[in-house]
Amino acid sequence: MRDQETGQIPEGGKARRVYLLLRDEIANGHYGDGVTLPGEQRLGEMHGVSRVTIRRALEALAADGLIEKRTGAGSIVRPAGLDGATIAADLATLIPQIEQMGRETTARLLSFFYGVPPRLVADALRLPDTARVQSAVRVRLSGGRPFSHLTTHVPESIAQNYSESDLATTPLFRLLERSGVKIATASQSVTASLASPDVAEALGVSVGSALLSLNRIVYDAEGQGVEYLAALYRPDMFRLQMSLSRVGAESERHWEPVIDGLAGQEAAE
Repeated sequence: MRDQETGQIPEGGKARRVYLLLRDEIANGHYGDGVTLPGEQRLGEMHGVSRVTIRRALEALAADGLIEKRTGAGSIVRPAGLDGATIAADLATLIPQIEQMGRETTARLLSFFYGVPPRLVADALRLPDTARVQSAVRVRLSGGRPFSHLTTHVPESIAQNYSESDLATTPLFRLLERSGVKIATASQSVTASLASPDVAEALGVSVGSALLSLNRIVYDAEGQGVEYLAALYRPDMFRLQMSLSRVGAESERHWEPVIDGLAGQEAAE
């Protein structure tokens, strides 16, 4: 298991570029578990930089727990986790899979408090200006390793039905349903983000590391917002994927997502 020490993206554009490129190559499996990276001189030639620059990039990768520097043996890629597993979620069935992850992984509650939400959250949940929410920050772990940083906001009237200890042990979806909420729809978006110092510490990555960012707003049957989720995932431990099917006739053929074994159009019919 990699150390949870938080490193720093190396200063200087060249070292930062090499660090990010090598980090992506490790995350994508170009350099697999146990593989020895090319030597400093060879890496310098490959990336067109000095050995000093390469050394700084490798030191940052070692601080992140991605490689182990061994005297006389070079830089060895460390295992990604137990069995080297990466958590994968299909975009077409993302919500059920996230619920399943809540049952099969563990969570550590970092904060739990009530207060007035940020304007962005209040608008998304369709709350009045004076409304309060219960806000919580959790880190979800797989095999003892943190892979996601979750910030949730729930209207106070709903959150009063569960406790801090409930949230520390039970997936939020379950708590909402137990509170009588009839979840109807959700809106979500996926983009990229960089790790802030507090998130980097919680996830065991370098400050400024690239993260997968997912925002989701959940609504009840009346269209009232019941949960705002801002989730950040380590890309070396979590990925989004989608199966596609080629459908249509001749010039109208196009790609559509496969849902429950059927292409989107066929499933809709």
